Amino acid sequence: MRAADEAALRRVARRRARQDVQRKERVDVRYSIDEKHAILAEARRLGLAGAHLVGAIVMAHLNGDLALPEQRTPVDDLIDEYAALREQVAIIGRNVNQIAKRLNSGDEAHPVDAAVLAKAGRLLTLVEETVMAVDAAAIVAATNRWAA
Repeated sequence: MRAADEAALRRVARRRARQDVQRKERVDVRYSIDEKHAILAEARRLGLAGAHLVGAIVMAHLNGDLALPEQRTPVDDLIDEYAALREQVAIIGRNVNQIAKRLNSGDEAHPVDAAVLAKAGRLLTLVEETVMAVDAAAIVAATNRWAA
């Protein structure tokens, strides 16, 4: 499960406010043994009752807060973009850490170290600009989603 999917489940499955009139209507659903175990395991992990998890997910989908797995939204694209950026920044960070470790241990700098550090600095500036652009797009996507 992607981190974004898990965060969405936690967001939509939070405890609902107490109602004056309790819910009395039922919808019966049948699951295979494996499906039931998977639902109950996830509900336990989130600290929820199984019925509450299933109900929260269904209501979130009906309210437009949660897409089915085959439905991609603009927010999914933004999340994927962030994940790709995070990985690239991690790679840059590992390279910079290796150079710093070598320099701090008294070893001689490699001829390319200065060039790598300069490129890393420029790339991190581009990443920062990209993140700001993705943030702006996320705000527009979220605003348009709730306005619809």
